[in-house]
Amino acid sequence: MENESFGQKAKRKTTSFLKKTLVVLVIIGIAIFAFLYWATYESGIMAGKVLRITEKGLIFKTYEGKLNLETFGALKGASPIAESFDFSVESNEADVIKALQDVALSGERVNLHFRKRYAQFPWRGETKYFITQVERMK
Repeated sequence: MENESFGQKAKRKTTSFLKKTLVVLVIIGIAIFAFLYWATYESGIMAGKVLRITEKGLIFKTYEGKLNLETFGALKGASPIAESFDFSVESNEADVIKALQDVALSGERVNLHFRKRYAQFPWRGETKYFITQVERMK
């Protein structure tokens, strides 16, 4: 090391710096991905009738659905406005998928508990909204 030229020292220090920078960037990238993948932006409940629940996708099979919210206008005697809410269900939620299929066939009004994620990933679903629980009305 004593006989190293200036060029060799500069090269060694630059390589060391680049390796450390690359490691830091990879760690930051993993942290950002993990945050976008698992963090919840919003959670809540939507009420309405499930219009459909389908399995979609060519490469990534995901469960997608649509909820009719049946909102009413502010004026007395106004006709209902057909507003819908698109959602996804994670594939590992078999009990939620089965409950959604049952209520879609029966046409009953339900409360859907959901989580909104920061980002959408193709293997997870087409929306940022994921149903976690189906609450059937008594």
